[in-house]
Amino acid sequence: MGLGRSSIATGTILNKMRRKFEHDLSGKTCIVTGASSGIGREVALGLALMNAQVVLACRNEARGKAAFDWIKDNVPKAKLRFLQVDVSEKPSIQRAVAEILEEHSSVDILVNNAGVWPVTKITNSEGHELTFATNVLGYYRLTHYLLDALKVGESSRVINIASSFAGGLQLDDLHFEKRSYDAAKAYRQSKQANRMLTWSLAKQLEGTNVTANAVHPGNVNTNLNREFTGLKGYAFKIFFRMFGKSAADGADTAIYVASEPSLEGTSGEFFAGRKPKSCSFRDDSEIAALDEYCRSHL
Repeated sequence: MGLGRSSIATGTILNKMRRKFEHDLSGKTCIVTGASSGIGREVALGLALMNAQVVLACRNEARGKAAFDWIKDNVPKAKLRFLQVDVSEKPSIQRAVAEILEEHSSVDILVNNAGVWPVTKITNSEGHELTFATNVLGYYRLTHYLLDALKVGESSRVINIASSFAGGLQLDDLHFEKRSYDAAKAYRQSKQANRMLTWSLAKQLEGTNVTANAVHPGNVNTNLNREFTGLKGYAFKIFFRMFGKSAADGADTAIYVASEPSLEGTSGEFFAGRKPKSCSFRDDSEIAALDEYCRSHL
C-alpha cells in the first residue's frame, strides 16, 4: 500500500504517539477487540508501536484486514495477527479464544473495546439485546475465558472501554423486555455495566498479577452512531463532528493505562484523561447481582 494523503496524516499521529509512549512492550501479547476502526484501531496501533504482539479481534473480516494493512503500512515491523470474532455471540468468542490459546500460552494486555449502538432493538441467537450482548457480555465472556492465560503473564492488565455517558441500568430488565427500547438508554446502561463489572473483576483478582481498570475515552467522533437517523441522529452526528475528539486522542488514555509502568498493581479505577476519576456506580449489592447474572451466561 502506498503512502497517500491519509498515510501522511497518519504519520503525524505516529510521531505524536512516539513522543507520548516510549515503553517497550516486546514479548507482550495484547488483544484489542473492535480494532477495525476508531478507538480500537488506534489502540492497536499504539501498542504495535511499542513492539507488542497485537491481536486485532474484529467482527468484520474485510474491515479488520484493512486495519491490519493500515497499521502495517505505517509500522512495517509491527507484529500483528488478525482474528475474526463476533463478541455478541458466545460460540464465536469460544472459537476465538481457542485460536488465541493455540498460539499464545499467556496474554498480557486485553483491551475490551468492541461496541455497538443499534438504532432499533436487535436480539442475538440467545435472545439477548444486541447492545448488552456485545458491550457487556462480550467483555465479560472474553475476559473470563482468558483469565488463566492472563494469570500466566508477569503483570497482566484488563482495560475495559467504558464511558461517562452511563447510567439507568435496570437489573430486572437488562434486555428491554419490559421497557420500550431506546438506543441511548441501552447504550448508557451497557456503559454503567462495564464499570460495575470492572470493579467486580478487580476485586476477584486481588492477590493475583492481573489488574482491571475502566477507561473513558472522551466524546470521540467515530462511526459508532453511523446508523442513527432522524432529528436525534442528526443532532448526535453534528455534536460529535463539532465537539468530538479524534480517534487517536480518544485512544490515548487506554494506551496509557495498558502500558504505563507506574500503574503496575493499580486496579479497580476509572480513568479519564490519564487520571483516576470518581465513579458513583459502586453499589456492592448491585455489582454482585450483575456479576452473578453474567456469570450464569458464561
